[in-house]
Amino acid sequence: MGFGTSRNWGQKLAPWLGLAALVVLVDQATKLTIERIFDYGDVRPVTPFFNLVLTYNKGAAFSFLAGASGWQKHFLTTIAIVASLSIVYLLARHGTQKLFSLALALILGGAIGNVIDRIAYGHVIDFLDLHWRGWHWPAFNVADSAIVCGAALLIVDELLRVRRSK
Repeated sequence: MGFGTSRNWGQKLAPWLGLAALVVLVDQATKLTIERIFDYGDVRPVTPFFNLVLTYNKGAAFSFLAGASGWQKHFLTTIAIVASLSIVYLLARHGTQKLFSLALALILGGAIGNVIDRIAYGHVIDFLDLHWRGWHWPAFNVADSAIVCGAALLIVDELLRVRRSK
């Protein structure tokens, strides 16, 4: 099964690539804003359970591989680029499936947002800090949030697909 005509391909991809680009823009704008306003390690309480904090993550989610000797930057960047290309292929093939494509577009935007950080700075800029009674969730950013929301929507999409097939 091919992509169809280039016109159909473009019509399927355009809205989803646009959404991914919006995620990247919001992600990068918020990171640049925090970088300008905060010094590394600054913490500013917003609510009793939420702070803004400038921190850097050289690893993956939950700082996995953050203590590695530097090879993780190239490894994680390569994984994100391969995943991004795979997502674009899936969007071209399934762009009319709205929930599935929404999920993929969010993941794509988040992956690209964090790849930009890894290439430009050698680490990912994190600044959102949720906490409760002394327990802090690892700091994260808009790109991470988009990836998590996209992954949750993929699960919902699959559950709905299974339900429809019964």
